[in-house]
Amino acid sequence: MANLELEARITLKQPIQSGQGARGPWERQEFVVEYQDGNFPSSACFTAWGQDKVAELARYQVGDMVKISFNIRGREYNGRWFNDLRVWRISPAGAASSPAGAPAPSLDDMPGEFGDDLPF
Repeated sequence: MANLELEARITLKQPIQSGQGARGPWERQEFVVEYQDGNFPSSACFTAWGQDKVAELARYQVGDMVKISFNIRGREYNGRWFNDLRVWRISPAGAASSPAGAPAPSLDDMPGEFGDDLPF
């Protein structure tokens, strides 16, 4: 998968969600960013999944410019499709990309799975 990155300003941080799954405890936090898309600003909601990513997000406040490295994940539930923008790195805007030879994690490397217990 391509290395997807976006520089944007954090506009909203949702409360941390946590629970217990078949693989043990999990933690996630959703946050919204605003970025320039041509002549108009656009927004997107990302998910910091796992205790380490939630802790990484905690270093940034609403209004901070960040560089987000992420994977896109989609799943079907009851005939509808839902997308998830799952963060695997957050750094200050303008920070260098990942070093050569250090590949982005694959979707299989990402922690946490809801399986078929989605609430919608």
